[in-house]
Amino acid sequence: MTQQLHFWQGEFIGDAEVADRLAELPARVERALAEPLSTETVLVACDTLSRALRQPHGDVHARLMEQLTGAADGPADARPATDREEAAALLAELADALARPALERKLRRELGGPRPERLTRPDARETTYEAWAPVGLLVHIAPGNAAAVAPLSVVEGLLAGNVNVLKTSSSDTALAQHLLAELAAADPTGAVGRRIVALCFPSSRQDLMRSMCAPADAVAVWGGEDAVQGVAALIPPGCRLVEWGHKISFAYLTREARTDRDALVALATDVCRMEQQACSSPQVVYLDLDLDTDTDTDTDTGTCIGTGTGTGAATDAEGGTPTLAARDELFAFAEQFAAVLAEVSAKFPVPTRGAADLADAAEQAEITTTELVTRAEQHLGLTKVVAADDGSWRVFADTRPALTASPLHRTVWIKPLPRREIVATLRPMRRYLQTASVAGSRADLAELSRSLLTAGVLRITPVGAMLDSYAGEPHDGVYALQRYSRRVSVQAPEAAFATVPCLDDLIAPTASPVLPTGPLMDKAAAQDQLRSLAPHNAQLYFRSGGTTGTPALSVFTCDDYDTQMRAAAHGLLAAGFDPAHDRAANLFYSGEMYGSFISFFSILERLGATQIPMAAGPDHEAIAKALVAYRVDTLFGMPSFLWQLLHSQADRLRSYGGIRKVFYGGEHFTTEQRRILTENFGVEVIRSAAYGSTDLGPLGYQCAHAHGTVHHVLTDLHTLEILDPKEDRPVPAGQPGRLVFTTRTRAGQHLERYEIGDLGRAVDGVCPCGSHTPRIELLGRYGDVFRMGTYHFNYRRFTRIAEEHLDYRGELQLLLTSTADREHLTVRLDSAYAPDPDTARAAFLAHLPELGSAVGPEALLTCTAEIVAGHAFERTATSGKLRTVIDRRTTSV
Repeated sequence: MTQQLHFWQGEFIGDAEVADRLAELPARVERALAEPLSTETVLVACDTLSRALRQPHGDVHARLMEQLTGAADGPADARPATDREEAAALLAELADALARPALERKLRRELGGPRPERLTRPDARETTYEAWAPVGLLVHIAPGNAAAVAPLSVVEGLLAGNVNVLKTSSSDTALAQHLLAELAAADPTGAVGRRIVALCFPSSRQDLMRSMCAPADAVAVWGGEDAVQGVAALIPPGCRLVEWGHKISFAYLTREARTDRDALVALATDVCRMEQQACSSPQVVYLDLDLDTDTDTDTDTGTCIGTGTGTGAATDAEGGTPTLAARDELFAFAEQFAAVLAEVSAKFPVPTRGAADLADAAEQAEITTTELVTRAEQHLGLTKVVAADDGSWRVFADTRPALTASPLHRTVWIKPLPRREIVATLRPMRRYLQTASVAGSRADLAELSRSLLTAGVLRITPVGAMLDSYAGEPHDGVYALQRYSRRVSVQAPEAAFATVPCLDDLIAPTASPVLPTGPLMDKAAAQDQLRSLAPHNAQLYFRSGGTTGTPALSVFTCDDYDTQMRAAAHGLLAAGFDPAHDRAANLFYSGEMYGSFISFFSILERLGATQIPMAAGPDHEAIAKALVAYRVDTLFGMPSFLWQLLHSQADRLRSYGGIRKVFYGGEHFTTEQRRILTENFGVEVIRSAAYGSTDLGPLGYQCAHAHGTVHHVLTDLHTLEILDPKEDRPVPAGQPGRLVFTTRTRAGQHLERYEIGDLGRAVDGVCPCGSHTPRIELLGRYGDVFRMGTYHFNYRRFTRIAEEHLDYRGELQLLLTSTADREHLTVRLDSAYAPDPDTARAAFLAHLPELGSAVGPEALLTCTAEIVAGHAFERTATSGKLRTVIDRRTTSV
């Protein structure tokens, strides 16, 4: 294997270069921190590496297996099978830990969301911004007994945005260095690699230790008290010391559990896994057993836990003499458990330990000493030793309840501890307690958990699961990401920042990951994907309104939904909604799995806003009365429904005069409709509540300076491409094209390069609102453009002509039909606003030259204007949305 065991910001270096590089560390750190690192970049790199680790025949997997199996001394296949199995298991564990869903869950648990570095408003009603910021330079001094800890600690440091310097033990393999090199290579931007330094040297090199720790803002150190104190002496004043010290863990069995063979097998497995090298490995098994001592003398509760393991028995043998029956019960269980341990241990080959290794020799000496002392105490009736003939495991029964550290390597103490004495016995050792596994009934688990936690225990698990963990689990009673971060805040003037949801958007556009590649996805492909969706990723079901076809199903996890609603809530702030003062009525349609009402209920809830969740309905009078009664000043709903409501209840609502803001979705108000709302009803703000779809969720938002159909893109959630209408290539800047979205925040349904069915163009320049978030102008749906009589027509041209030449302010619907000899176009207009049908028809023929030609000289189609009541327009049943173009032709044109 390579002799260059040090990885430094993207390259491997030799021992001779380490000292010089460390001398330059402060300047290198400043340069790296000056370059923002988005959490998204780290997540993408980690997930890329995770996928590579799951490919056992891939190059990345092979290179890392070589580091673990020592294949430099011979072919990897020639190594012992157990070595390769353990190495493969470790890489699988790392793959799971680096997968995006696991890391996103960790971010949500520990830092509140997947983009913790962004300065957003924790309370939307105030213009105070908070974020999690890196501490700066984070040094990791890793342990030598847990190969995955070192690289995963660096990943945690990266998620917190830090520059990371890792020091591994000189006795370790170079797995950490090479795994982190692969992680850096998985990031095409290079930003991840520039924040990683991974060194390998002994702690006795105090010159290197000082150079590494001197500029640190935080140091995370694994080890005993001596190791921690040694590092503490090297760090500068004000540097945060994050201690991951030695801990001791144990099991607690009720009387009933002691006879449960499955529980004993699971406990024995915990003893054998990792040779008790993990802090969460059981060293003691406590029985809920009262020895009924003959005197009232208290038993000493001292023990010795430090950089090494403790002596065999408790430090003091004072206390009463246990009854013979109780002692025999304790010893009998020791025999019983020893038999189970022997059976389980035989399934776990004992690792070979080199006789020349001083650490191994010291460990063996401690095991021998502990066993000899414990055997000697058998003559006092205090202990019992049951050990394997080959020395592969040992069970020490001790009548004294004092917490006693095990010399490890399948050595376990069996001790009595009545549940009423748990706190008194264990609390003196609370600094060292970590995991307790409990076997008993449900009531036992609840009662014992509370007592053990009070005593200082940090984790409670079932037996057999002591070494297991879950994504986002606290470590040693704290969240690591919070210890690697700073919580920072900015207070901004309310008047100037009322519509600014995120300060970062005023600085620069969100750094975009590499544009997605691969085939485009349509609605059919998205629906087909649902067939293989895992049940745990299908928690929330929505159906589209079916405006342009058959309603489509969309599935989200609860975390997906929460992330999207929070992003949409930020957009609503930018649009001018004031959650501190506005009183909102949610008048979107609900029911039949349609998402608008539910989504805006969630958005308003996350904003802490006052809302009246009424939903759209046919009883306009009841709704209008409620608006007045509850002093509503802000309406949310579909333009078509809001238009009908306001006009059917015009007298009541004009008399009320309290409606000041209208936020709409799904459709758009025309210019003339906006004028009517402003002049006749006193509405001051008319703005899109969100641009989105059932498939993808929220996609964009309008700010206070947006006009027409211009929206900012929610780049926290999606990557947008604008492709040529006919070819799969990007359009020139500012040109119209198909909007293609890739959503990056969906744990379940992955929509990559999804053609949403909309047309749009990018809007150049920085928005007057100050946000650098990119903008697009929506130009309608593909269905708005249709072919008839050999010509292409756009629905929006009909609405524009009606507005400009007929002073029309109502809704407009096109109906396409055909007969045997020609096609027919019907333009439907609202009788409340339309002129006579002949006047309307003449305007369309005059101002749409292609329509005039097709109807007149070419006689390719016929055209009529139809004047209908507003309620007669055809709408989608679920959303109430107006069907703009209805194609009922019998043949495709």
